[in-house]
Amino acid sequence: MNNTVKYGTTEIDFSVIKTDRKTLSIEVYPDLSVQVVAPIKASVKDIKAKVLKRASWIVKQKQYFEQFLPKIPERQYVSGETHYYLGRRYVLKIKVSDENTVKLKAGNIIVSCKKNTPDKVKHLLTQWYYSHAEKRFNESFKKVFNTFSKHNLNYPQLEFKRMKIRWGSCTTSGKIILNTEIIKTSVKCIEYVITHEICHLVHHNHSKAFYRLLNEKMPDWEKWKTKLENY
Repeated sequence: MNNTVKYGTTEIDFSVIKTDRKTLSIEVYPDLSVQVVAPIKASVKDIKAKVLKRASWIVKQKQYFEQFLPKIPERQYVSGETHYYLGRRYVLKIKVSDENTVKLKAGNIIVSCKKNTPDKVKHLLTQWYYSHAEKRFNESFKKVFNTFSKHNLNYPQLEFKRMKIRWGSCTTSGKIILNTEIIKTSVKCIEYVITHEICHLVHHNHSKAFYRLLNEKMPDWEKWKTKLENY
């Protein structure tokens, strides 16, 4: 299962694995993920309280590891810049126009607007990505969810938003959150993230049973996970 606690203005996402142990431990990994290993009988309330108690340490650990992550060049939102959509590379072209539009054409992503400042271009492009992510994610989710029919799952609430370090998450209430950034990757990468999170509706951890189900639903998932991580 996945959870979030708020520490000041910072949100701390963490996953939970329950085992036959007496104490609770918290680990922060180099990819900035946070994992809690808790006793089987530990309540969500107690786990969150422990995470909040260690929040200062968690934030410091994440800041330490963050310095070793590869730096992604800041987008300038100017003509000639490279952007991606569904795994394909597009060249950004900006045009002056009375209408605000974003279109794909012949290997280009064309942003037309009257006030063609980088902030305006970024705003239009972000809106365009979100609207396309919403449509594509809903389509892919229905397709993947149908393959889980034997598990008699309730169709979950979906939320799409940009996240810094997660491609997706599944909350304890069964809501699945997908990172809108994955619209820039391939359809198979999107399906991998969705399959991974739906598997969490059956197994709320990364147990052997979870990976057996993931292998059953998507035998080549590791290939798409690697592509996603290299994106």
